Amino acid sequence: MNELTKAEEEIMQQLWELKRAYVKDIIERLPEPKPAYTTVSTIVRILERKGFIDHEAFGKTHQYFSKVSKEDYRRFVTDKLMNSYFDNSVEKMVSFFMKEQQIKLGEADEILKMIEKFRNNKQP
Repeated sequence: MNELTKAEEEIMQQLWELKRAYVKDIIERLPEPKPAYTTVSTIVRILERKGFIDHEAFGKTHQYFSKVSKEDYRRFVTDKLMNSYFDNSVEKMVSFFMKEQQIKLGEADEILKMIEKFRNNKQP
């Protein structure tokens, strides 16, 4: 799997939400200023070439749908982030976000509770 550009990811976010869509449907959901139809159409074709989406033809129009789930892409991006920047260490990642004040203490407590719950569910 390849990493998406910002523009490609923005299109995929809309397609994941819509499930199936024509280019015009995707454009309607994008923020102002809206990109040109040809711009979105080009990005959609790139995503199709990369294997992220496919289409069903209805005459001359195409309805697009995702071949890669949001969860699978999230897992790919998270794994890449962990491997590239945190030596595959959750501890280093959480420490980084704590130092950058991206995670507040209350959120850290919730993370610890989730870890404990996960640990209890995994034990035989």
